[in-house]
Amino acid sequence: MNNLKNIFALCILSVLAYACGDSDRTSVEVFDHEAQALIDRDSLSIFFTKHYYDTAVDSVKTLVAGATPLSEDANLKTMNVTENEIDYELYYYVESVGNPINEKGFPTPLDSIFVKYEGFRINGSDSITPRFEIRETPIWFTLNSVIRGWSYGFTNFKNGDNVTDNGPITFENGGKGILFIPSGLAYRNSGTSGSIRSNENLIFYINLFDFVKDTDHDNDGIPSWLEDPDGDGDPRNDDTNGDFFVNYLDGDDDGDGVLTKDEDANGDGNPANDFSDPNNPTLADYLNPDIN
Repeated sequence: MNNLKNIFALCILSVLAYACGDSDRTSVEVFDHEAQALIDRDSLSIFFTKHYYDTAVDSVKTLVAGATPLSEDANLKTMNVTENEIDYELYYYVESVGNPINEKGFPTPLDSIFVKYEGFRINGSDSITPRFEIRETPIWFTLNSVIRGWSYGFTNFKNGDNVTDNGPITFENGGKGILFIPSGLAYRNSGTSGSIRSNENLIFYINLFDFVKDTDHDNDGIPSWLEDPDGDGDPRNDDTNGDFFVNYLDGDDDGDGVLTKDEDANGDGNPANDFSDPNNPTLADYLNPDIN
């Protein structure tokens, strides 16, 4: 019994020594992202009362007499977004949703987009800092690898029409607007190594020219946004075979040694509608390691 008491006491002393012994040890603080989301919401709400959209220069400006503040502008929309179990409000201003002849609908948060943009930081709730980034030449991005404010914000705009004729790439009728992104859907409390400080809200003026409808990142025949077996609306957390590659980036989703694209029994190019297991008739073959 005494030996047990001695061992127990030794364990306690060891814990205390670890906690108190090294004056240079840095404690790890847990950042309160939920509280920051509320701060950002309040800051943006105040910002919208102090600024308006100036159609003459296509820019957000400090409110002047006779102008309609953004807080009362019907073109400013709100989108509720939940990330990491925290609720955010993402705001977007619609200059044009997009009215293409060759309409594809709206992109999903995992599609690839062709855009140009300008980025600005918001200084508290009062002013806009000088531009920190500009992309005047359109560029392709995939919405699964950008800040979450982009991933969701671009889903509110449509593609344009490519009218290029022996000259620079030119699009017409595409979506155009502004994204007001709370820090929690941008660079959070880390900021960037360059111009964006921690917990800064951002503004992006955007033009959506084109997107790849039903982007398929792993080329397995199933659009990335549909690789969501648990049905929670977020394909980023689905890893059927547990190999640390989420399904939309995994060519063999069930890990049975047969590529997903080859688990297409009916040969229609869509592995998601093949069900061959009489013992598990609602589980598609490409997610069923017993069928290959």
